[in-house]
Amino acid sequence: MTGASGAQYGLRLLQCLLAARVRVWLLLSDAARIVINTETDVALPEEEGRIETFLRELYGAEEGQLALFGKRDWFSPVASGTGAANSLVICPASGGTLSAVACGASNNLIERAADVALKERRQLILVPREAPYSEIHLENMLKLTRMGAVVLPASPGFYQKPQTVEDLVDFVVARILSQLNIEQSLLPPWGDG
Repeated sequence: MTGASGAQYGLRLLQCLLAARVRVWLLLSDAARIVINTETDVALPEEEGRIETFLRELYGAEEGQLALFGKRDWFSPVASGTGAANSLVICPASGGTLSAVACGASNNLIERAADVALKERRQLILVPREAPYSEIHLENMLKLTRMGAVVLPASPGFYQKPQTVEDLVDFVVARILSQLNIEQSLLPPWGDG
């Protein structure tokens, strides 16, 4: 998760992945922590070492199912092609992160993990939450798409007749889960509603 507005998307995705019993390696930027504490009712502990336990307890994860890595944890599995996961989702993805990933920067672990995903031809999904898009954002998204990444903007649909903000968040999270081939019941398939 990066510092773009829309922390609700990242937290809901985390909750759904853990509920689906998926093993999650979580990378939080410093700005993401600030945005989580600003935009949501989730009050992350100040101590980085306590965040993993806090989130595991908050979302009922099993022991060992969730691991949190710091921005400079270069020995984490995601920092190398030999240990990286099959899929990486950056949700929400800031414009700065889009730019860094598009040009191959690896100044922090999120950028390095994305670089690894691209070089290893693994699934990379970026969920930008900027609006409006500048020409730079659009060029970076096009460049990333051409590299094989999926750019999935946090743009909820309305055909499911959302009643709450949570319904709008669930729409985007359902689309991410579908890209990951993870069964979800947040959003019925088109034509089933």
